[in-house]
Amino acid sequence: MKIIALHTSDDALIKKALRNDAKAEQILYNRHAAKMLGVCRTYIKDIHYAEDVMIQGFTRAFENLAKFRFEGSFEGWLRRIMVREAIDFLRTRRELYFAEIDEAEVLPAHSAEPDYDIEFLQLLIDNLPNGYKTVLVMYTIEGFNHKEIAEMLGVTESTSKSQLFKARKMLQEQLTSIQKRGNETI
Repeated sequence: MKIIALHTSDDALIKKALRNDAKAEQILYNRHAAKMLGVCRTYIKDIHYAEDVMIQGFTRAFENLAKFRFEGSFEGWLRRIMVREAIDFLRTRRELYFAEIDEAEVLPAHSAEPDYDIEFLQLLIDNLPNGYKTVLVMYTIEGFNHKEIAEMLGVTESTSKSQLFKARKMLQEQLTSIQKRGNETI
């Protein structure tokens, strides 16, 4: 009687992939592709480019799989690769730029806003300049602190803070404008 494995852990698949098992790589890809595409999509507006970046990210991950230390989750490790690939993509297209402002202009986080549809918020975020958008996503969604963001983007911590400030301000202005238009039609 043959036992069928219904679920294989990421760790077991990684060990197989390290021995050049293409099927294990395919399973890892299939298991994580949707989430990683979501990560890339938060940084890159065009879904086709986001898919290209995700595929490049998986290629980079499989090339460097031996560097995965089995400390923490594979998904988290893979996610960091995707973030770096998305940032590199924006840099090569010269779509990532940063403007300095005084640190005194940086405000604390706003209080919680009403719940909005995720697709609606993604559209608002897509309207932000890429520098603002990248820092906003890295800080609020990925959970990086300003020091980590500054190191990854090659900017100062104050630039990271200013980009977050400006992104929040632009989002707030967009939401206020939409709310005003909604109130005018009532």
